[in-house]
Amino acid sequence: MSTADLDAVREAICRVARSLYERGYVHATAGNISVRTAAGTLITPTDACLGELEPQRLALVADDGTQLSGDRASKTLTLHRRIYAAAPQARCVIHTHSTHLVALTLQGVWQPEAVLPPITPYFVMKVGRVPLIPYRAPGDPEVAEMVAARLAERPLRAVMLDRLGPVVWHDSPAAASAVLEELEETARLWLLCEPRPAALDDAALTDLQRRFGAVW
Repeated sequence: MSTADLDAVREAICRVARSLYERGYVHATAGNISVRTAAGTLITPTDACLGELEPQRLALVADDGTQLSGDRASKTLTLHRRIYAAAPQARCVIHTHSTHLVALTLQGVWQPEAVLPPITPYFVMKVGRVPLIPYRAPGDPEVAEMVAARLAERPLRAVMLDRLGPVVWHDSPAAASAVLEELEETARLWLLCEPRPAALDDAALTDLQRRFGAVW
């Protein structure tokens, strides 16, 4: 991978991180982003503010976990690497402490196997089922194994860490960010609606699968 290509990935990470920060999806030094490249995994440094990242300070980590350059890698590196190993199609992983999604875990999720019901077609199409991962301290390597176990059961684009927020992945920073945004918006809608809205019925879910290849 050329230096120019790697620098372009660094810029993309910083651009998406800054956008998420400015729109309130992350705050203070919470959250992290990584991208898997031919040169290794680029990941935001530990305790870095996503709104103020500097491209050359992003950590570059080899496939064996050795840090090659940049500031000290985020303590969630083990989780990111485990997701890449379990989901070969993933190229970017984003973890945030998004307000409505953390509030959802504090209030009580819809089901442990699906933290939100399929209430909108775009949630089904763009995100899909999101399981709850039981609480562990930030950076606990056991979380990585629990997420990998979920991925072994079914294709996923996201999981929810109890009291800590979502982890999403896709094939680019922009695509992963879109998954996060749709997930957070669905949580906001769910928490705002009283009474709670009904889930789409089986016929509607089957139609979304037929038309768009959605998976629920």
